[in-house]
Amino acid sequence: MPSSYAALYYHLVWSTKLRAPLIQSEWKDRLYAYMGGILRERGSKLLIAGGVEDHVHLLCSLGREDSIRDTVQTIKTNSSKWLRSELSPNFHWQDGYGAFTVSPSALAAVERYIRNQVEHHRTHTFEEEIRAIFKACGIECDPQFFER
Repeated sequence: MPSSYAALYYHLVWSTKLRAPLIQSEWKDRLYAYMGGILRERGSKLLIAGGVEDHVHLLCSLGREDSIRDTVQTIKTNSSKWLRSELSPNFHWQDGYGAFTVSPSALAAVERYIRNQVEHHRTHTFEEEIRAIFKACGIECDPQFFER
């Protein structure tokens, strides 16, 4: 094949430092747009972003030469600098993240899930949510992941 192609979709999740409720509803759309711009600059695309006060979910397609680690690090580093300078001087992300592959046939379901985060978190905690995602993906859960 003379050209290279890829369809790489990921559901990315991470929280604020110590899961503090730092993400304000008044500016979260600006945050998501900023993250989308970071992805665009990397040749990737944000399909949808969502979350609540203490964590974010991103559904994105990555360029075929991009790595998850570098992409997440760039998004977190640049968005936290921007947030601290523009909106929230004490803002910090947690060190870790979750990255889960998404098949093209499951994109619509993951988009709905991310779009409905506010409703979802009326009855489920972040810990319950991430444990369920880990279980669905066959990831053994490290209890330290949930320490604040």
